[in-house]
Amino acid sequence: MTLFNGIYAFYPQSLKPFVFDVALIIVIVVFLVIASSFLLILPGIRGRARLYWLFRVILSLFIGGVTVAVHFTSDWETGQVTVNTSYKSFSVDAVDASVGLHVGLGGINVTLVGNPVDQLNETINYNEHFSWLFGTNYDHEFSEGLERGLPNPILYLAEKFTGGSPCGLHTIYRVAGHYASATMWVAFGSWLISNILFSMPVPVYGGYMILITGAFMIFSLLSFSTGRNASCVFQFGETTLQLAYGVSFWLTLATGLLCFLIGAVVITLHYARPNLLKAFFDLSEDEEEMLLGEVYINPYFPHTNSALSQSDFSLTIKSS
Repeated sequence: MTLFNGIYAFYPQSLKPFVFDVALIIVIVVFLVIASSFLLILPGIRGRARLYWLFRVILSLFIGGVTVAVHFTSDWETGQVTVNTSYKSFSVDAVDASVGLHVGLGGINVTLVGNPVDQLNETINYNEHFSWLFGTNYDHEFSEGLERGLPNPILYLAEKFTGGSPCGLHTIYRVAGHYASATMWVAFGSWLISNILFSMPVPVYGGYMILITGAFMIFSLLSFSTGRNASCVFQFGETTLQLAYGVSFWLTLATGLLCFLIGAVVITLHYARPNLLKAFFDLSEDEEEMLLGEVYINPYFPHTNSALSQSDFSLTIKSS
């Protein structure tokens, strides 16, 4: 597939970063804006409560941001090798390049970067995305890549994830990614509920809910790990591309363990040091009693006090 003078044709391509894309940037910006808006009211809080409030907000937004952002990353599982391989079909020309495979919850990214970038009168710098989300057709996207004449290393790796491949990676990783994504959205919902419960007079229920958030994150990791049960070898001559867990996987694991730690600390303080827990969440005894339904006498309405006193006095007389 070359021109008459031996120069490779130009194939237009839609590049998509395998770590950052538009959706991921939007998520990061939204959470940064929310954090900034909360920080604007920070000077109005007095004493040590300001530090406690800042710690709670930043920590909570970090957990929520990670829970949403990892849906749009492509580095749950990654692998990269440097090889000397054929570049195009029906050609004996070879190139020195770095080939990378990046697996996310919604698809894969295959990268090909030449060493150096300019070889064979062409700039070798590819980053192709193939999606298996609902509403997309992975095999159709692979067929479009064939029509555009993508380099052989990209087509070789992408073909391993097609529906007709004997490796069976498409079904396993697609189902694993769907279940992992659904579980992470449930974790996001429980994170929202935990924030509501932490603002209540009894924050221990928020501790229980943040434990559930961490549990769903771990379930998501277990769901995605089922994709590694497939036995498939990515071979480039004598070089084998090995996949390993990426940044998003380990970040989700660390965030899930952080949720477990927060929940355990809150529950322990609730039973061992309740006053310390109330101080951290800026809850006073009077406020808690009032919100829990105890009798509250307003000093600005003395007739209420007298009415209550007369009723108590009459009850005392009757009982005597």
